[in-house]
Amino acid sequence: MPEESTAPAVGEVLKDAPSNWGKWGDDDEVGALNYLGPEQVVAAAGLISAGKVFTIQRLIGDPKGDPVWPGRSPAERTQILDEGDWDEGGKGPSFPGGLHYADDKINAFLQGSTQYDALGHVWYDGLLWNGYDARTTIGGLDKASVQPIAEKGVVGRAVLLDMARFRGKPYLDSAETFTHTDLEECARSQGVELRKRDILVIRTNYLQRFFELGDAFYEGFCEPGLVYSPELVQWFADMEIPNLVTDTIANEVTFDPNNGVALMLHNALMRNLGVTLTEIVDLEELAADCAEDSRYEFFYAAAPLKVAKGSGSPVNPIAIK
Repeated sequence: MPEESTAPAVGEVLKDAPSNWGKWGDDDEVGALNYLGPEQVVAAAGLISAGKVFTIQRLIGDPKGDPVWPGRSPAERTQILDEGDWDEGGKGPSFPGGLHYADDKINAFLQGSTQYDALGHVWYDGLLWNGYDARTTIGGLDKASVQPIAEKGVVGRAVLLDMARFRGKPYLDSAETFTHTDLEECARSQGVELRKRDILVIRTNYLQRFFELGDAFYEGFCEPGLVYSPELVQWFADMEIPNLVTDTIANEVTFDPNNGVALMLHNALMRNLGVTLTEIVDLEELAADCAEDSRYEFFYAAAPLKVAKGSGSPVNPIAIK
């Protein structure tokens, strides 16, 4: 992990970066999702032809483990009530007619599974998305929480960019990077056009390493992904990208190889441009189908849970071809 003292301040690196603050009004809390309106929804619906449905949430409580950001613990599901409670001398509640039932609960980080980030999840220089004061996060996000995203929903044309297949690998390596020009080359190789206001879905298959390595996965942790450059950020702004969806834990290369800063694009894209980030998706069945029929565009719909003041929320996005 790079030494913090050697990395420049995020605000200094991004002092001239493009911003969408105020573009949709001083009270906006969904950012670039404003690019997805009725026109985009109707156009995306026209991509449905075979009726094939793919849900791309990773399983919570996977027997092989749940990949999470270092320092977060996986979700814990606890069984509260089951038939054993009636077997043990009437511990189970009694209802007229004699019904029995199962009950359980989950203790989890809101961002401990496939999830959407709130726009106020990450910030620098004391300001969140759209210029909201970072102190509005104290005790919960009063501004730019996940709730407005959940209320709006995310629906549009999505394009899968299979970077692992494009580079001829089962999965990308730790700290491996790619740029917006790599995304464009990948799209061309797949025969799919990237258009303004597309939802970008990027496959690295990096989390396969988690299932192969277990806890050793976190040693020298640095995920592969997009790497910051002023040109990349301008490309996202010009393309009006509303949502970046990846199968990694944090959407981008963890530590910028050029300056050592952690999660540069969380700041440049989410905090400044209002691009919504979606993480830890499972793209294996979808990617295999796209490779088989050579169709990499599809209808995408997602709605995170409506969590008041939440900095993120679990989600089970749906891709329909």
